[in-house]
Amino acid sequence: MAKIIALGAYFYQAVIAFGLLIVVAHWLAPADYASYSLFISICQFAAIAAFEWVRFACTRFYPGPDAASEAAERRAILVEAFACAALCLIAACLSLFFGVPPVVALVGGLVSIAQGGSDLHLTMLRFRQDFRAFSVLQGSRATILAAGTLLGALVSPGFLSTVTGLLGGYAAYGLLALLLSRRAKARPAAALDSARVRKHLVYGSVSAGAATAAMFAPLALKAIFTAALGTTGAAGALLALDLLQRPFVLIVSALQAIQYPEIVAAHDRAEDRVNLPRQLGHYYALLTSFALMMAAGIFSVLLPAAWLVISPDLQQSFLATAPAIIVLSLVRTLTQIMLPTPLHLKQRLALILLLAVIDCAFLNLGALTALLTAGPDGAALAWGSAVGALLAALVGLRLMSSLAFEFSWPPVLFAAAGLGAAVLAFSLSGETSFATIGAGIIGGGLLCLLSLNQLRLMLRAPGPGSA
Repeated sequence: MAKIIALGAYFYQAVIAFGLLIVVAHWLAPADYASYSLFISICQFAAIAAFEWVRFACTRFYPGPDAASEAAERRAILVEAFACAALCLIAACLSLFFGVPPVVALVGGLVSIAQGGSDLHLTMLRFRQDFRAFSVLQGSRATILAAGTLLGALVSPGFLSTVTGLLGGYAAYGLLALLLSRRAKARPAAALDSARVRKHLVYGSVSAGAATAAMFAPLALKAIFTAALGTTGAAGALLALDLLQRPFVLIVSALQAIQYPEIVAAHDRAEDRVNLPRQLGHYYALLTSFALMMAAGIFSVLLPAAWLVISPDLQQSFLATAPAIIVLSLVRTLTQIMLPTPLHLKQRLALILLLAVIDCAFLNLGALTALLTAGPDGAALAWGSAVGALLAALVGLRLMSSLAFEFSWPPVLFAAAGLGAAVLAFSLSGETSFATIGAGIIGGGLLCLLSLNQLRLMLRAPGPGSA
């Protein structure tokens, strides 16, 4: 039950963030909103640049197999977090030489520290499998930050007041996190282990580098679309990339955040390792099934959603590229999150980075190959990039087989059938084929319900050692 609530906290945070963006855009003047948007982007980048390597190290090494290991990991992570915070403050001071006002630099540095630090703390709660505290704090953070931001904008609808309200929200959240995450029992003390810090730095830096390569891939693809089609001609394809990747990342990342800590614990603890192949198989089936069901859902409502939401000027190019972008997003999400799982567990650092680089390279080489063979055609470029992503996924599948797992096929097959039904209905739908669209929604939805039922049975099935 705690895991379900934690999963809901992810979706709640996404809804709050989307709503906050809309309200702030309406309340602030265009110039102030542009400054606010740039400020948030810079703070997010600074938090990732400073703290992401520690967070990746936390996902692999914390809490460890026993209490002593947890204490040692916690001490190392705490020292590393303080070092990252110092880097953020140094960056804030350096920004003064580029004309940034001192107050803005200070608020920006503190917001970056608060974001990176709170993300790291929530990650530690997840991997300690304290999902109840995680759920409360994840939802509370979204609510308090939104309230602080809106209060700042209400006091004075300007850029500085709004971001100061955001900082106040982080301060209030920090007090709440301090109160809720305190543990009554005494925790063992541990000295700082420099070898452990070096291990964190090496693993975390490589993992963060792989994440950077994954982030660069769609940026390069957007550049190819824009260069080939022009700014106006590429608008529909770029909109498809912006809109259609997010649902896959949201659902698979949320599931991974909830399930992966158990996988790490089973791998690192000798007494649990006998169940690891079964747990890995269930984990892979869960992520794959939900990714396929997400694709089925998007295909089912793609036409009516495009008619209702997308500007008429962009509908044709959006719908021409959307099917390939859906396939691309489905495959890349699994390549980035699911396929490298054995590599992270076994700390195969070179292969983690290699897979991310292969994914980025194949994706964009596929688009360039399509450009050379078919010319400047948006659909051809999209399908070329999708083929490149599929080829990279084949490499990832080979690497995934390096650790034995017992895959559960029934939920995946039902989800794939649901996707097939949705794709067939989309292909047969015309401008006003509401009956075909409805049939796709009903047929695909029923098959996805069967997949969900199979997942329920899979997760409830007793393990080999159960009575």
